Amino acid sequence: MRLELTGRHVDITPVLRRLVDRRLAGLQRILNDGLVSAQVVLTQDKFRHRVEVTLHARGEKFLRGAAATGSWDASLSTVAEKLERQAQTLKGKREGRKRRLAPRSTRSARERAGAPAGATAAPSRGRRPRIVRESPDGAKPMTLEEAALEIDEQGEAVFVFRNATTDAINVLYRRRTGGLGLIEPER
Repeated sequence: MRLELTGRHVDITPVLRRLVDRRLAGLQRILNDGLVSAQVVLTQDKFRHRVEVTLHARGEKFLRGAAATGSWDASLSTVAEKLERQAQTLKGKREGRKRRLAPRSTRSARERAGAPAGATAAPSRGRRPRIVRESPDGAKPMTLEEAALEIDEQGEAVFVFRNATTDAINVLYRRRTGGLGLIEPER
């Protein structure tokens, strides 16, 4: 990490530099050496010691903190606490993104999807959608008009039913134009 230390109305002594380094070391640990650079501005106005810190982290993320107290140590501690909270949030977002890509759960994919007990889930590869197979045994026998009423009531895009006249499984779906489409098996 590159450190740029600026003093306004104050001389930067080796003791002051070590104090700043020690406070920023904790942030480096939190972000796993993900800090690119740090700009620290120390300003002294009569009895106030003001510290402003801007950290540049990986991924063009910037963390900022400022505090003004009666001593350098207290000001640096306050700023370090603010930046640690920001760093924890940033780290949590990065880890959360990693978890979403590769879920590590003991539950099966079928249980996570809330599939019925008789359904089998196809294995997911890469970014392909998860396919859940359901047996059509639960399809009720009904007429085409009854199925059209049912799809309107449920508000679903697709409805599978057993045609009462032909005793075949049919699929009724909502078209982009707003109408309904019917898929019948070949005889």
